[in-house]
Amino acid sequence: MASTKIAVYSLSDLKNTTDDALPNYLTSLKFKQSHFLTDVRLALGYSAVLIAAVTFAADYKLGWDATKYWTFWAVLVYFTLNGALTFWIWGVEKGKVFTGEVKSPVAGWNILSIASHVTKHVPVYNLTVRYSNSKGEETKLQLSSPFTRWFDVDGFFVAKPFQQWLASEVPLVRQMSSQGKRLGIADGETKATAVVVEPKYDTPKRSRDGESATPSTRTRKSKKAADR
Repeated sequence: MASTKIAVYSLSDLKNTTDDALPNYLTSLKFKQSHFLTDVRLALGYSAVLIAAVTFAADYKLGWDATKYWTFWAVLVYFTLNGALTFWIWGVEKGKVFTGEVKSPVAGWNILSIASHVTKHVPVYNLTVRYSNSKGEETKLQLSSPFTRWFDVDGFFVAKPFQQWLASEVPLVRQMSSQGKRLGIADGETKATAVVVEPKYDTPKRSRDGESATPSTRTRKSKKAADR
């Protein structure tokens, strides 16, 4: 799936694109995502919109005198729902971009929660990772990396560097990812192994005794001189 080009100077676009890529990667590793937080947010939002729509329709058809009593309670419920929605977003979700669970071959079932945030005018992606296993052991990680690590200069998202970074920093993700072996990440390591591509040049090789090898081709003139 081709990525969409974004404005590299838009911090919100950088964050939103990365937030969307994170669940896609985790679900590909057999993480089961929970949509409970999103479902509650949508339910609160749509309920408030529905109440406003019904109140407007009733007032339009029946008039103010016939609906003013019900309008009072509708407005009260509307603001209550909006207050609950605001609390849910800032007090419960707290920037979470993924919640779910996975069965690890090492520690059984694990519950994972990942929240993201950025600082204004600072192009760095920050993650707060929490996960706990069936034994009650809980792990909390604070991660950060510049967006330039997985966005190219044209504004296209490159998935592999982002997946490498996440797998190298989060042990649970590393356990579930067969990519860990391909990246050269051993258990206990927290940094991704850099892949160095050496440039290919046609340089002369050294002989075993330390002397420089002669060029592979000679001109006819030099060859005749050598024969003499």
